[in-house]
Amino acid sequence: MCCINRNQRLEEGALFNKMAEKSSKKEEKKPSYTAKDIYVLEGLEPVRKRPGMYIGTTDVAGLHHLIWEVVDNSIDEAMAGYAKNIRVELSPNNRITVIDDGRGIPVEIHPQTKKSALETVLTTLHAGGKFGGESYKVSGGLHGVGVSVVCALSKWLQVEVNRDGGIYSQEYERGKPKHKVKKIGKSDATGTKVTFEADPEIFKTIEFNRKLILDHLRQQALLTKGVKIEVIDQREEGVPYYHTFYFDGGLLSFIKYLSRNEKIAQEAPFYVHKSQEEVEVEAVFVYKDEIETQELSFANNIYTPDGGMHLTGFRSALTRSLNDYARNNDYIKKAEDNLTGEDVREGLIAIVSVKIREPQFEGQTKARLGNLEARTAVETVTGEALKDFLERNGTDARKIIEKCLLAVKARKAAKAAKETVLRKGMLEGLTLPGKLADCSSRNPAESEMFIVEGDSAGGSSKQGRDRRTQAILPLRGKILNVEKSRMDKMLANKEIRALVVALGTAIGDAFDVSKIRYHKIVIMTDADVDGSHIRTLLLTFFYRHFLAIIEKGYLYIAQPPLYRLQKGKDAQYAYKEEEKNKLLNKLGEGVNIQRYKGLGEMNPGQLWETTMDPASRVLKQVSIGDAEEADRLFDILMGEVVEPRKHFIQSHALSVKNLDI
Repeated sequence: MCCINRNQRLEEGALFNKMAEKSSKKEEKKPSYTAKDIYVLEGLEPVRKRPGMYIGTTDVAGLHHLIWEVVDNSIDEAMAGYAKNIRVELSPNNRITVIDDGRGIPVEIHPQTKKSALETVLTTLHAGGKFGGESYKVSGGLHGVGVSVVCALSKWLQVEVNRDGGIYSQEYERGKPKHKVKKIGKSDATGTKVTFEADPEIFKTIEFNRKLILDHLRQQALLTKGVKIEVIDQREEGVPYYHTFYFDGGLLSFIKYLSRNEKIAQEAPFYVHKSQEEVEVEAVFVYKDEIETQELSFANNIYTPDGGMHLTGFRSALTRSLNDYARNNDYIKKAEDNLTGEDVREGLIAIVSVKIREPQFEGQTKARLGNLEARTAVETVTGEALKDFLERNGTDARKIIEKCLLAVKARKAAKAAKETVLRKGMLEGLTLPGKLADCSSRNPAESEMFIVEGDSAGGSSKQGRDRRTQAILPLRGKILNVEKSRMDKMLANKEIRALVVALGTAIGDAFDVSKIRYHKIVIMTDADVDGSHIRTLLLTFFYRHFLAIIEKGYLYIAQPPLYRLQKGKDAQYAYKEEEKNKLLNKLGEGVNIQRYKGLGEMNPGQLWETTMDPASRVLKQVSIGDAEEADRLFDILMGEVVEPRKHFIQSHALSVKNLDI
């Protein structure tokens, strides 16, 4: 054994020597890794090298983040009590200007950098007045990288400062100053003006979205009492677009704005604004007569989309306070379980905002707040105020508790319904809905399911399909409007239950998109008003409960032809009005025109040729480019409140085409 080991070592040694010889021969071809290969990025070079680390992305969101960073500085001046007016200007050639009437960035020589403080702030990471002292007790931009990042990622940037009786200016190109700070005039005013042009070397597309800007600035104005924010868009010829935001109500104004299209379940909103151990807490909420939850959280006016400790504290106080009130007033008996967090947040619209000296954000994009003291402060302040609110507002308290108890019943019923659906779908091929004409393939990548309107079209599509890869699920009439329905009621509907089982993904907490049985789910409805309604109901269903299917690109809408034009034995199809007119001009006189209102009017061969044949069909892939806008439209079109829907119809009535009357 010892001999064998020795021989092995000798062989290994020889092999190593051979490898070393080969390595030495190829050494000149290998990249070196020595001290000279260690790169030190100076100034703003790290930002230009890795912009995503500082602004998240270099797409539309990252581009607009440049504006937010500059505006945040102005908002910080407003929160500190020095600025009352902020203006954002959009000029031709995608030039952005942000002006405030705050104190103005200091321009004197900085003792550490030996440069102007203005140049230091614009060209040095982690430089600013927010790391210590009393200049900013509360600020959103505590990292000190915001405006310097904007400077680094701008092709050109200019800062003008009004302070100390003068106007001072400096220009920069891609983060580097073109000249020293110079005095260009006299002024009795104070404030800062930043003008920049985003760098096309960093951003592939430079196109600022006015709606996105307005939404963000409205939010900032709602969060900052008494500050006026003006928006001027001069990019189009003619009269510039002008909009002003000014709110005195703070979060009360904000909650009113968020709930403007909702039916509110309580008479008075809950509101509290109080400081707790150097954390300023402001919270507001109302309940609506719907089931969706909307929670917004902010730290020093910075939106935290992933929540954090302040939102956790609010949720904890809300759940505990409502449970205490419900038990003390015999809404919940001793033997009954407490309300869960899910129960108390159903139908909730809430905003939580904290002002804190040293916020600990996760990352430069500030998506989540990590301060433990924020949770303690919010939980304490909200808990005390909510206890008082419930005692003082008995009618609202009863409505809130009754809504929560209804949510409990719905949760238990939904759980039972989901379990039933899951049980029915477990044996897949044996327990699929009887109305489903499944395909023979078990490979989701090549399998398609057509959701067809009516038995007539279902019969034609079953006969005309490719049985190997195409499944047909006919729906009888209009499915349930899931926008107005709880999970238990929804899953009690035969059509929806059949659709859930056919998809194979389950639903709710058990949803798993990887288990989907088809990678093409095609909505195929008639080209009339009823067909459009059914299509909208199905899109609502998928958007609310199967969003991942849309995001994966699995959902499609079939585009059946509107017309069949025949002259002699030659038959052609037109999918649009323009196509029909072109064909008429081409074919000349004597053309027989058939208008298809229903898929059932086509025979199996025609349906295959026009709508189902992969070689000739037209499918429109469903995508969600703007989830927030899609959500808003679904709420308007399919929600309970009539007025927004009425306004939408009136606003778009003149643009409607091909309306069946």
